[in-house]
Amino acid sequence: MTHESLDELPEGKVVEHIRSVLVASGALPKRDEQMVRLEGHVKDLVTSHSSAEGRKVLHRYATWHLLRRLRRRSRGKETTYYQLQVARQHLRAGVYLLDWLKGQNLTLATCRQADLERWIASDDARLRQEAGHVVRWALAQEITRDLSFPAERWNGPSQPMDDEARWTIARRLLHDDTLKPEDRLAGLLLLLYAQWPAAISRLTVDHIEETDGAVRIRLGAVPVELPEHVAELALQQVEVRRSHAVLGRTDSPWLFPGGQPGRPISAWAMGERLRKLGIRLAEARSAARFQLATELPAAVLARTLGIDITVAVKWQRAAAGDWGAYAAEISHRTSTS
Repeated sequence: MTHESLDELPEGKVVEHIRSVLVASGALPKRDEQMVRLEGHVKDLVTSHSSAEGRKVLHRYATWHLLRRLRRRSRGKETTYYQLQVARQHLRAGVYLLDWLKGQNLTLATCRQADLERWIASDDARLRQEAGHVVRWALAQEITRDLSFPAERWNGPSQPMDDEARWTIARRLLHDDTLKPEDRLAGLLLLLYAQWPAAISRLTVDHIEETDGAVRIRLGAVPVELPEHVAELALQQVEVRRSHAVLGRTDSPWLFPGGQPGRPISAWAMGERLRKLGIRLAEARSAARFQLATELPAAVLARTLGIDITVAVKWQRAAAGDWGAYAAEISHRTSTS
């Protein structure tokens, strides 16, 4: 039995479950299933394009840019559902743009700025922002010239953030014993520490540390000490982490085990569970990051939340946090103590 033999069967939950059982039992090696799905999606889209020039461009863009960048960013970890969706959107945006150009008897090489702007302003334009990635990549690869498609600058959250509603839900998760403990913990990680469902779903029991009476969770390079009630939920989840679909008496390493043996809950399923608690994922995460950015310097924010330093700097600027005196304040604390 091999992965390739299972790939030949019709797709469905039955085949996925059989595969996960074989992987969990060691009969099959682990592989990045999301990446495999993306590679298959790329192959189907590229081969289905009507023009030879378009297939060539799409193959280069997908293989040497999208897939290569995704593997580099994953750093050996499995691709997440959201990473898969973003890559698919960028690829579809390239297909839409190339299809329109073909209808105008144009290619990326012969397209001019006036043509590009005509497409952007037309009703046929789909995934405009994502198409900008394709155009800028084509410029860098010298496939096209004299085109301008500026990237949109992020100036902070685009949606209003109801901080009071966020704290109302957080208080409910802290004290409502009728809710499932795992849902309460996952919701609090989003509301308090701005963790996206994809990141929450991939936490393992090793991310929870208990030393000297303090419970810490490692979301980034530096562990974060959890408040008392959140710490109790975290320790409780470690104790009951066994998946419903484990084989024999094998413990699951995942803090939030999924329905398939040896795999965590999917990011999509985690997001659905949080939505059922009344949490608006993007809005709540933005509110949490916004508040944390006003309280912590960018470097500390990046190390504790596990985000890139450039992202932390952008959030600090959006929150208008002034950290010019932070170093002096730390120095004063040190000298005083």
